[in-house]
Amino acid sequence: MSFTVAIDGPAAAGKGTISKAVAAHFGFAHLDTGLLYRAVGAKVLAGSEPIAAAQGLLAEDLDAGDLRTPDAAQAASKVAVIPEVRAALVDFQRSFARRAGGAVLDGRDIGTVICPDAEVKLFVTASAEVRAERRYLELDANGHDVSRAEVLADVKARDERDMNRAEAPLKPAEDAIVVDTSGMAIEAAVSAAVDVISKARG
Repeated sequence: MSFTVAIDGPAAAGKGTISKAVAAHFGFAHLDTGLLYRAVGAKVLAGSEPIAAAQGLLAEDLDAGDLRTPDAAQAASKVAVIPEVRAALVDFQRSFARRAGGAVLDGRDIGTVICPDAEVKLFVTASAEVRAERRYLELDANGHDVSRAEVLADVKARDERDMNRAEAPLKPAEDAIVVDTSGMAIEAAVSAAVDVISKARG
């Protein structure tokens, strides 16, 4: 029995943390679809051509150690606007979503493009300032030499690209439930998501 949870939202809104917690709670498989684009971006940074990198992507490429860097994030955002790159990664995501036992996918176009028939759609968001502070603290803790101003500018640039691209722009699905985590502890956000999914499962 398949059951798909689509969780979308901008960078550092908390969707990844919520998705992992929800998947663990219900025993569902979890896919961070942003990692697909980061893996393609990392291959491009290493000299590959974007479309070829996407078409040749392997599951083990998602385990590369450099996918969480700011450079990989920027590269991911840039390759994600290429229609042929997106098309190459759609089938991978859709087959994952309908696997037996349930699946949680988080990204930017899961509820609108990848899984428009998902049983539950959530759109997790927060203000750019709150998201930039979270990302800054995460990068600082991992030893990256960045300033708060740089991170905020980066977050806003990614939002601009993601929301205004011609192919699959970032936006809530019409039937998505919006969860704004700006002033919410992660435990409360996870609890809200679990409640929505529990009701949908009956």
